[in-house]
Amino acid sequence: MSKHVSWSRRQFLGTAATTFAAAELVPVLRRDGAWPSVDANRREFARLIWKSNSPKWAFSDAEFDRTAASFDNPDYVSIVIHNYRWRLSLAEGEPQHAELERRLAVGPVIDVPTITLDGDSDGVTPASDGTSYGGKFSGKRTHRIIKGVGHNLPQEAPKAFADAVIDAAGYR
Repeated sequence: MSKHVSWSRRQFLGTAATTFAAAELVPVLRRDGAWPSVDANRREFARLIWKSNSPKWAFSDAEFDRTAASFDNPDYVSIVIHNYRWRLSLAEGEPQHAELERRLAVGPVIDVPTITLDGDSDGVTPASDGTSYGGKFSGKRTHRIIKGVGHNLPQEAPKAFADAVIDAAGYR
């Protein structure tokens, strides 16, 4: 495991020090309450998320550092933790967005030409053939699986991502 991914439980939760691995992220997110240790170690937390979501991505320190300034936002930890907890149905959505959430839940059909992409090494969502959501599109749609790529397709495979955008624009 990368030196950047290992993190002690004491740093994360203030509990007995044992190795904290990316595979343990979901159980940790089930914990309610404040996250001061995550806030104090937000860059290590971000590295953990990156490695968990894209386990084959060998990003450099320079690549990580270019994005790291965004982790210094005082709301970063609360937003990220809430997002993951909401997606796991462990937290309610924001009340001011309830109407938008209701409309999106209906799943309006997308009628523009589309290319959907999956990375075959996504640590969040396993790659598929795209048929499970194919009915959400009424325009021309193609699905591609990008080999060796995880959850962050634009950064991990910029050419494949850009090619998909250009190809979809040509569908008209």
